[in-house]
Amino acid sequence: MSALAIGLTGGIGCGKTTVAALFESLGACVIDTDRVAHELTAAGGAAMEAIAAEFGARFVTAQGALDRAAMRELVFEDAAARGRLESILHPAIREESVRRLERAASPYALVAVPLLFETSGGNPGGWLGRVARTLVVDCDERLQVERAAARPGMDAGRVRSIMRTQWPRWRRLQCGDDVVWNGAGLDALPPQCARLHARYEALAR
Repeated sequence: MSALAIGLTGGIGCGKTTVAALFESLGACVIDTDRVAHELTAAGGAAMEAIAAEFGARFVTAQGALDRAAMRELVFEDAAARGRLESILHPAIREESVRRLERAASPYALVAVPLLFETSGGNPGGWLGRVARTLVVDCDERLQVERAAARPGMDAGRVRSIMRTQWPRWRRLQCGDDVVWNGAGLDALPPQCARLHARYEALAR
């Protein structure tokens, strides 16, 4: 029997990875769909044959992995290309993530999906139909830009462009069942995660 699935989401720079790591330290299984996507598009990854056939050798490194920088530039400018990539990756990511969920050893599992709400609307195979609750990691937009712009290859303008492709804060908060507030420093996160961990374990029982 699969573990109870909790969908974890939040905008760029909100701290989803930090929150997921805290839940993992408490004993929860974490299935990170971004990590799954990286594995599928690494050298020899299960999605690489289809990606090479669809987009050509220009988007494949000499080692046989996805050329992430080249693909990022393409899909950022070309919505049709983004749709073609998603049609390859999304089903493969879901299939592998569901396999991991079925093997989870903990009572519940966090399934981290950055665009949980955005990609589930009207999609019967989307994650919203598979999770029991949704957990939103939230902070104000100024902090989102500041944190994400500090990443390699990012700047404030690019972060704001990405944010425009994501749901606004108010809409995520309106749809989320639970919220972790990540606008008050790292020390404020463990107590929030511990309370939710206990709640999710009780729900799983």
